[in-house]
Amino acid sequence: MIGTIRERTIVKNGGRIEISSSELIDGSEVEVWVLLTDGVEEMEATDYLLSTEANRKRMEEALEELKQPENFIPLDMAEYEKRLNNA
Repeated sequence: MIGTIRERTIVKNGGRIEISSSELIDGSEVEVWVLLTDGVEEMEATDYLLSTEANRKRMEEALEELKQPENFIPLDMAEYEKRLNNA
């Protein structure tokens, strides 16, 4: 029988990873696939935002608007935090 264990872990020094599971039997042969997930969520969001012509056009328009300082709204962080704490 083929089973699957899915676990997230952090790469340790020297590129090592550790996986522990009660389902892993000592001496059993396993096949390990490693999916590098850094940046995956960001790329999925970008792919989605650029997935249609309408989305792509809106993103291009938004980027152009960012190049025009008159479109900026100044933000006073001290005032913002004061209002946030009083809410």
